[in-house]
Formats: sequence, C-alpha cells, structure tokens
Amino acid sequence: MTPRTIVITGASDGIGAAAARTLAKAGEQVVVVGRSAEKTRALAEEIGADFYLADFADLSQVRTLATELEEKYPRIDVLANNAGGMMGKRTLTVDGNELTFQVNHLAPFLLTTLLMDTLAASNAKIINTASAANYSGKMDLFDLKAEQGYRTYRAYGTGKLANILFTSELHRRFHDRGITTAAFHPGVVRTNFAADSTSHFRHAYKTLLNRFMLSPDQGADTMLWLINGTPGTDWISGAYYAKRALAKANPQAYDAELTRGLWDKSDELVKAFVQP
Repeated sequence: MTPRTIVITGASDGIGAAAARTLAKAGEQVVVVGRSAEKTRALAEEIGADFYLADFADLSQVRTLATELEEKYPRIDVLANNAGGMMGKRTLTVDGNELTFQVNHLAPFLLTTLLMDTLAASNAKIINTASAANYSGKMDLFDLKAEQGYRTYRAYGTGKLANILFTSELHRRFHDRGITTAAFHPGVVRTNFAADSTSHFRHAYKTLLNRFMLSPDQGADTMLWLINGTPGTDWISGAYYAKRALAKANPQAYDAELTRGLWDKSDELVKAFVQP
C-alpha cells in the first residue's frame, strides 16, 4: 500500500511523539510539527520524518506552516491537530487573543482552514485532541478573550470544548467534500503537559501522582485508533471519543447554534491570516 501522509502537530513530545513513532514504524509518511527546534528535530531524525517548526502563539507562523505544507505535500491523508496546553495567568498573544484559546483552538482552526482544499482533495481525516477538561469550560462568544473572571483551568477547558465544537462543525460543513473528523480525550498522560505554564497543575506532573498517569503510548491509543480506523464503520465522523468509545461532552458541545457561532467568530479572528 502507498504510505499515507500524516501531519501531527504538537509532535515533539507526549502522545504526539508516541503516535509519530508508531505510524513511522508502520511505514507511513509522518510529518512532525513542533515548537521546540531541538526536540522536534531530534524526533524527526529518530523516525526518519520531515519536520516543521511553528509557535501557535503567533498566527503568522501558523500561516507560514500551512504554506510550507501545501507546497511540499500535494496530498495530506490525516491532519492530527494535537498541539495545545494549559498556560497560566491570563496573557494576550501578539495577535491580541487570549493565549490558551489561541494555542488550543484558533491556531489549529487557522491551520485546518488554510489546508482545507488539500485536505478535501485527499478525503482526509482531521483528528483533534480534546480533553475531558471540556466539562470545566464555558463558551461565551462575547468573551473569547476571557476578560471576565479568568481562571486557568476554565480557560483550558474552554479551549478543549472549542476543539469538540470545531470537530462537529467541520463535519457539518465539509463532510460532503470527503472530510471525516473526530475529537478525543487521551486520558491523563505522563508528559511535560503544563510544564511551561504558571499553573499549579504543572506540579502534579513532577510528583508521585505521575506514577498513576498513562504513558504517552497509552495516551496515543485512541488517536491511533481513529487514524487507522474506518469512519462510518469503526467511528462516527463529527463525534467525541474516549477509550475508543463515544464519550459524553459538556452540554454546550451539542448546541448547534453555538457551534456555528464559534466558527463564525473564529473565522473573524483569523481572517487577516487567510486573505492574500
């Protein structure tokens, strides 16, 4: 079989790196995207993959990444939007967006929409890494910069809720063009998650609690199942999964008006990077 071209963001560490290793070992053409030049390059050399660098806190870098990917790969079979994380105190990016929301949602939204023609022509799967933390989120379309009552974990949960809403709307808008998509919860994984943040959650990943967490390989299991499975047979496009099974999300995830509204607001926030 012809190897698939599989692009994985947030691939320099954690479940992204674990999935990249497994897929490369299976003979797929893996393309790894990360923020750390040292770690991303090291992984790419280890598995024989192409790599690209982009900091999702800067949307101009996301646009450059999309251009580079389009120029190099006429076909992209899978886009795994895995980059994200918990930050800390409220911070605005160079683009004027709340940092957690931009890194977890706006950047992958921009990357995906910029690549959509290539993805649709490839009948691609778009796999979005969400989290059970979506339950702690609250999507307010009139406060996407989290100016009212910012809390670190709520901001992260809102970003993960956005991933699920994005997945649902991707299916609604692009399923007829051959796109299939799913979001998933990887579990609580033993990684460097939140290590660069000011959040107290970063300490849990350096303590004895760490021994009860999943390994990166275990956390990557549902991602790999979605990448390798058959939509319509193994899983349902537009849905949210955990442990290879349909999972219940925050009640807001099922609000069709909110889902469309988030897309429209997101489109507005990134439009400067979409226009020529």
